[in-house]
Amino acid sequence: MAGKVAARRAALRETLILSAERRIAEGGLEALKARDLAKDAGCALGAIYNVFEDLHELVLEVNARTFKRLGAAVAGELDQAADDPVERLVVMGQAYHHFATREYLSWRTLFDVARTTEMPTPEWYLAEIEKLFAYIAAPLGQLFPESSNEERVLLTRGLFSSVHGIVFLGLDRVNSGVPVAQIDHTISLILKRLAK
Repeated sequence: MAGKVAARRAALRETLILSAERRIAEGGLEALKARDLAKDAGCALGAIYNVFEDLHELVLEVNARTFKRLGAAVAGELDQAADDPVERLVVMGQAYHHFATREYLSWRTLFDVARTTEMPTPEWYLAEIEKLFAYIAAPLGQLFPESSNEERVLLTRGLFSSVHGIVFLGLDRVNSGVPVAQIDHTISLILKRLAK
């Protein structure tokens, strides 16, 4: 009996994640409403909170899947890239841009999700982010072999922040941002110039 209850709970959890994933992809984070999710899953509203502590936890699950898709997209592009570390950084930056364009609302939710000091980020979630940073750290290690581990971590995060800023402001069409048609070129230009 306990096995059946656990299986039903796991099935409901998966159904809710898939529903939340679809709703976020179609309407962004603001489109995520508990009543809609319950209707999608064919369950009572309260049943959501039997499998998730709150909607924040559900969004983190969706985001973890988005991070995995992003990682797979970057890895796929890297498979075709030359061994040159600068070229690999450019390919990664442009792959990030292309993913953000393709899955804009899901990508935005990675950064729009509310965070407070009372809600520490789960370790499994941080691990997904670190997997992505590892792609950046590898070519940086080749470019700057004399850097300490601490410096490499800062370089990795700083480089990600730079590319993310270009993509984020560009796709949001902020006046100070790079025009959308120039995002790939700008990523290439900046990374190649910095590497010199």
